Amino acid sequence: MKRVSLFTICFVIFIISWVFLEFVMGGVISKPIPSSVISMYMALILIAILVHVSVEDTRFREFLRPIHETLVDENRHVRRIVLAVLIPLLMLGYTYSNLAQKANPPGDPRDAHPSPPLELTYKDEVIGSMQTVENPHRHYEKDDPEKFKSHVENGRRVYYQNCFYCHGDHLDGQGHFADALNPLPANFQDPGIIPNFQESFFFWRISKGGPGLPASGTPWNSAMPIWEDHLTKEEIWDVILFLSDYTGYPYRTFGEGH
Repeated sequence: MKRVSLFTICFVIFIISWVFLEFVMGGVISKPIPSSVISMYMALILIAILVHVSVEDTRFREFLRPIHETLVDENRHVRRIVLAVLIPLLMLGYTYSNLAQKANPPGDPRDAHPSPPLELTYKDEVIGSMQTVENPHRHYEKDDPEKFKSHVENGRRVYYQNCFYCHGDHLDGQGHFADALNPLPANFQDPGIIPNFQESFFFWRISKGGPGLPASGTPWNSAMPIWEDHLTKEEIWDVILFLSDYTGYPYRTFGEGH
């Protein structure tokens, strides 16, 4: 039985690694991975392969043997012809796929945020009217500043454990995953965000996320998770306190601006 060459083994490892990064990690398991990241990892894998085959002279010669045979062996002229045709065709296909004009994708038919419901709910529990529900911890700002501060700090903890990946370290919508999302994460540093909405609105958006928006709001492609499946009511209200405290913007109270 003919032994598989070291070059073939390394080549197969390289291809499997690329397929795993491009299609498994970047498609099945998670969000698409930027091509620059894939290129970086493939370069590291290539370096690892070269280090492995060059540790010993005999191993390195075994690695180079199929290449040498292809280039100089008279019995390998068919292989040379195939490579001489195949390599330019692959380069041509790669160049064409990157330079060819692509059709513009259809526009997203929804460019306005869906309207909130009349009632604010947490899971199946009705909290109250969207217009009248208040943050149950807001009164501590005047009644018990120390307790209010503890709620803000809890909100800070919850935010940096769950939210900053998309909304950013500085709440500016520039998180690690922001560039891969459409629509982009909210920028809470924008003076047109927090002051224009009540705290109840933010509770609704955080608790229901993108998948939990009403059917009348579809298609809306927000990647916001349904946080009521992971956070308690207190944690959501505390995050809302933290957003305002960090940015310095007060939320809108019902009746203002009319």
